[in-house]
Amino acid sequence: MLFDYETSRLRLKVVHADAADAVLDFYLRDRELFEKYEPDRMPNFYTLQYQRQMLLFEYNMSVQGKLFRFYIYEKNNSSRIIGTICVHNINRGYTSSCEVGYKFSSEVHHRGYASEALSRIMQLVFSELKIHRAMAWVLPDNRASIRLLERVGFIREGISRGYLLLHGVWMDHVQYSMLDSDAGLFYSADSGHIQ
Repeated sequence: MLFDYETSRLRLKVVHADAADAVLDFYLRDRELFEKYEPDRMPNFYTLQYQRQMLLFEYNMSVQGKLFRFYIYEKNNSSRIIGTICVHNINRGYTSSCEVGYKFSSEVHHRGYASEALSRIMQLVFSELKIHRAMAWVLPDNRASIRLLERVGFIREGISRGYLLLHGVWMDHVQYSMLDSDAGLFYSADSGHIQ
């Protein structure tokens, strides 16, 4: 898998530690929104040092083919991160599976960027990583994220009870999956329909 891809409007890139300023800016802009859906942060999460260390770790994991975190940019603004999609827990062999997570800045919601970027990432998961099954989990009340997953072609499988510890409470999540055989059902943000 390469570390840099494009769609019609976006650039998707695995970045180095020298992008820590832009990554920190991305997390700070929507801190409250992101924290609502994710486990508690490390105490030093919102520091350049932490972000540099995390980016170095993630880059090395990408080189090893174990994790790919793509940061999303608009093509006409290559310095401001507007989202991220992470393909992680990549398992080979009998399960041939991975997990997918994402977040996008509130400033770009409802522009189709998330659908455009996630569709491209899922194409790469199946065509380049040769993964059989991708999974994603979402809080049952996160309707925007549920719509995104279903638009891209993920299928609802059911409730994973007590799946994730969020702010001291074990929360149920809806489990979604996509198989390599579903790959022809991608939503095209460029054309506005299922392909």
